[in-house]
Amino acid sequence: MPPAHPTIVAIPVRNEAARIGPCLRALAAQQGGCLSHVVLLLNNCTDDTRGVVRALVPSLPFGVIVAQRTYPPPVEHAGTARRAAMQVAAGLAGPDGIVLTTDADGRVAPDWLANTLRALDTGVDAVCGRALIDPEESRLIPVHLHEDDRAETDYATMLDRIHDLVDPDPHDPWPRHTEHSGASIAVTVAAWRRAGGVPAIPLGEDRGFLRALRRVDVTIRHAPDVTVCVSGRIAGRARGGMADTMARRMVRQDDMLDDSLEPPRACLRRARARAVLRRLRALPPATSPWHGAVADLAALLCLPAATVTHMARARFGGMAWDRLEASSPALVRVPVRRADLPMHMDAARQIVHDLLVASSIMPAPVPAVTSVVH
Repeated sequence: MPPAHPTIVAIPVRNEAARIGPCLRALAAQQGGCLSHVVLLLNNCTDDTRGVVRALVPSLPFGVIVAQRTYPPPVEHAGTARRAAMQVAAGLAGPDGIVLTTDADGRVAPDWLANTLRALDTGVDAVCGRALIDPEESRLIPVHLHEDDRAETDYATMLDRIHDLVDPDPHDPWPRHTEHSGASIAVTVAAWRRAGGVPAIPLGEDRGFLRALRRVDVTIRHAPDVTVCVSGRIAGRARGGMADTMARRMVRQDDMLDDSLEPPRACLRRARARAVLRRLRALPPATSPWHGAVADLAALLCLPAATVTHMARARFGGMAWDRLEASSPALVRVPVRRADLPMHMDAARQIVHDLLVASSIMPAPVPAVTSVVH
């Protein structure tokens, strides 16, 4: 069945002659939906990736656009390549189109496209999927890394549950996941343009893109049923990327958790502040409830009411939140030591329990998450 809107997949590629075949065949095997085109941005390739693609094209049910680029060393990274790939895809899709991106070493699930489009049909502007390490390559990763990552992922999920209970997002209901991986992001062309595209940064361009989307109030769904199987290799293409992270952790585990994580009480304050900001922006200005919300938010952020009033009036709620969060001395992120994770996990569970009791909601099970090394 042809998609209601042009649907294009953008893939940055760097020397993936051995893996681009399985990647494209997985996209060709989609059930319940079909792609319009796939855009491959060959980033400083020195192997025969182009030849492999050329041999496969006649057997694929979609068009393939191959764009070959040779970037100078300072910018020959994944951020530049993904940004360029999505620019080409967006131009091809048109203003009413949808652009998806994945990785050249990934194999999307057979229902990846159908489940992504189903999530978009709920009215959101973007969908984030989950990246699961290839089971065969996963066996080469030491057990302790899987255990550490599982504990960190469980903690991230518990913190996200605090946000869900305090500041629920109707577009991203529970259960959901917490990943923002370039291996699986879909976005409408309109939302992509509003956010300014993927930032051309050396590392974390996927997280940077999600921050840009949130800044302009793009609605995002973290869909648990949208999955892609990615490589578990420790010799990667991007310096400082996931492969380098795994290789480093095999020698010595990081002392600190991911820098997006924080102690549970700090998470609770952050969630409450964001919820008050959402309420404030929905109120008529200069009314009694509006002044009350300003006072509540100023107290939570430890900022003057005048500062809160000024920043809260930004064009977008996400932009207002970014400015307030960056200015607040109460929301300076405190890193979490891996050794302290069990203590923080117990505290987070207690907060979730208390929030559920206070709202008379029966506890919902935390969704199972397959280990992914970030």
